[in-house]
Amino acid sequence: MASNLTPVDFQSALGLIAGLVCLTLGAEWLVRGASTVAARLGIAPIIIGLTVVAFGTSAPEFAVSIGGALTDNADVALGNVVGSNILNILLVLGLSAAIGSLTIEQRIIKRDIPILMAMSLVAYGLVLNESLHRLEGAALFVGLLGYLWWLLRDARRADSTKTPAAGEVAELLEGSMATKPLAFQIGLIVVGLALLVAGSRLLVGSATQIAEAFGVSDLIIGLTVVAAGTSLPELATSVMAAYRGQRDIAVGNVVGSNIFNILGVLGASAALAPSGIAVDRELIRLDFPVMLAATLVLIPICWNGFAIKRWEGALLAAFYVAYVAYLVMESGENTSPQVFRSAMLIGVPLVMAAYFASGWRGWQKYRLSQKP
Repeated sequence: MASNLTPVDFQSALGLIAGLVCLTLGAEWLVRGASTVAARLGIAPIIIGLTVVAFGTSAPEFAVSIGGALTDNADVALGNVVGSNILNILLVLGLSAAIGSLTIEQRIIKRDIPILMAMSLVAYGLVLNESLHRLEGAALFVGLLGYLWWLLRDARRADSTKTPAAGEVAELLEGSMATKPLAFQIGLIVVGLALLVAGSRLLVGSATQIAEAFGVSDLIIGLTVVAAGTSLPELATSVMAAYRGQRDIAVGNVVGSNIFNILGVLGASAALAPSGIAVDRELIRLDFPVMLAATLVLIPICWNGFAIKRWEGALLAAFYVAYVAYLVMESGENTSPQVFRSAMLIGVPLVMAAYFASGWRGWQKYRLSQKP
């Protein structure tokens, strides 16, 4: 492992930072423009959270993963999707809940979280043969289109009295920006998309060079540095929404982003890659199961009073720190990962059992409260 940064390494580090800045600004401006237009059309906050905001904040993942797939950096593309989904649930949702206990709409629990769980299982089943073919990727992307159609169809059926005043959600995200002309908001969308494209190229290229220079695999870089960088919009949007009391956007943003990552980002990456995507065996062994476990644990947490409590959010964030620590230790040459893995094999099932027991009690209380 190199001890000092060479000029090439320094340039790669600058490129990585510049790529993250471009992605962050591009996603923020894209979300600002798109959310304002959507809010002016009178779309409910929960729908904006699950669609415009969620998919807009997932735009960096989309740009980076597509770029990685087209340039034969499949590990970066896959690691970015799986790592972002893990980070979104454990860190983004965890920190948002730790700031203020998140109240969750029942329809997210009954519909969107089960859909996310089902699609995650489907994706895991598709990659078990260590590849994701172009046709399989196309099928995932078609699933996204179907989900969007269903979601918007359901939104049109919603009671119009529940629709917020135009600009309410945009005001949350932009403040005085919501009063700008429509042409200005469209300009934000265009500039945001351009920055996303430029940022994705810088980030993928620089991350790959850094991985090669320091002997770290592309997969680890994708799961950590790239995933964290592309998830900055989700983190900023959800934490700010939770801080300002817009709990629907905070939760809907994470759930919607993860659905988009699985169906849209992973699907499009595989469909556009010249020969599909090769899947690293380590991703199948460790990281995909971690993503599935993080998704699964949302169900009992949310059923316990239809809220994610502060201590539950703090524990989710702590699990993300532990996961990243394990990845860092495993990339080195020491025996710490084995000890750490043994501790996690004991601790994680116990915590999940406690979550499920608490969730079951919450579900029973809810059923009793519904009886006449």
